Amino acid sequence: MKFQKREPEQAGFQLAPMIDVVFLLLIFFIVSWQFSQNERELNVDVPVAEEGADATQTAGEITINLREDGVIIVDRREYTREELYDRLGRIAAVEKNQAVRIRGDAKVEYQKVVELIDTCQKAGVWNVSFATSVKQP
Repeated sequence: MKFQKREPEQAGFQLAPMIDVVFLLLIFFIVSWQFSQNERELNVDVPVAEEGADATQTAGEITINLREDGVIIVDRREYTREELYDRLGRIAAVEKNQAVRIRGDAKVEYQKVVELIDTCQKAGVWNVSFATSVKQP
């Protein structure tokens, strides 16, 4: 009886799944880098709190920076209260649960923070949170 010698086919290294994984990782790091950039956008010393929620920015959240001198900055652009009201009003008309995070400097006057909250509420944004830093031991 004669047996035929069969050799298994050479298994090649498949690049398509590897390329897909690399692109997904690249997209993940680019998106997460953008969120961290918004948190470090300005030199704003947020107040210190002993307890608080996680400070990471969620997708779609608008970060409003309020500097010590009262200047309002969103996405690296200065806004007046009227301009911010217009922008938030347009966004709130489309997205009813729009989240806004206020990063106010620890030395900013409380009146300016209240005016900013009032602007958000007039524009129809009710989901407002505040950024703080963790108290160091």
